[in-house]
Amino acid sequence: MAKKELAAKPGRKNKQSGLVCDNLSFAAAESYKLLRTNLNFSLPEKDCHVIGVTSSVRGEGKSTTSVNIAYTIAQSGKRVLLVDGDMRLPSVSTKLEIHGAPGLSNLIAGLSSEQACLRKSRYFDNWYILPAGDIPPNPSELLGSERMHTLLERYQEIFDVIILDLPPVNIVTDALVISKWTDGLIGVVRQNYTDRRALADCMYQVEKLGVKFLGFVMTDAAVGEGSYKSYGKYSKKYGYGYGYGSDYGYEASHTSSSGSKKKAFLDAAGDEAGDTDDSADQKEDTEAQG
Repeated sequence: MAKKELAAKPGRKNKQSGLVCDNLSFAAAESYKLLRTNLNFSLPEKDCHVIGVTSSVRGEGKSTTSVNIAYTIAQSGKRVLLVDGDMRLPSVSTKLEIHGAPGLSNLIAGLSSEQACLRKSRYFDNWYILPAGDIPPNPSELLGSERMHTLLERYQEIFDVIILDLPPVNIVTDALVISKWTDGLIGVVRQNYTDRRALADCMYQVEKLGVKFLGFVMTDAAVGEGSYKSYGKYSKKYGYGYGYGSDYGYEASHTSSSGSKKKAFLDAAGDEAGDTDDSADQKEDTEAQG
């Protein structure tokens, strides 16, 4: 099916602040490119893929991950739409420094036009953002509505990839009600922060609905001198270390997998919530997470 014309050819735009897009370290940027490659191999061939990004609890970096995944895919030349589906605590518009309303909630409710809600990225002409919009009283009902389904179907005729930034699974049902219209979910797990029981509960709820888990992204990890030593200044620790894998596992440049992937991933996530690194750059990264 031929795509409807909405976006022009890719073109670089202004840089923005924060741990997103052009401001990523070399190691983090390369890890996102690896994630992009893995997604290409994990998804079936079709005109448009709809990918949800979620987590088990708040503070794991899912919104930052959503933004950076969309940026990396758009960088490859594909037409990308990033949708902020976290209507309760939206942060995509803040990270990308765009107006948060009107947006998705206004569009689904029929209160605003598509032209008023869609924003073109400042980075690439082939990347659009649909912010969350005004906070509604019924986010779950809006996300699970037939209007939302119709909207996704329409945008699948225009874009090559749609990234949905969704609320944490264990907090509200929003991510679960819309997951049936996705090609799969990516789970974001923050190292030494995510509780293993919370992660297991998140996985159980998604599996119970028959939704495909595409894999996990681990945030707040660190890289030693190993893999990036030859890159000089890029070999130092960075705030977001990303790995990807299926079957609840992960692959990362600073670790090796052994035994059960599922057990290894749960162990890596940590038993208790909390940040054990008191360094200044760690603190800055934590404040920036979505």
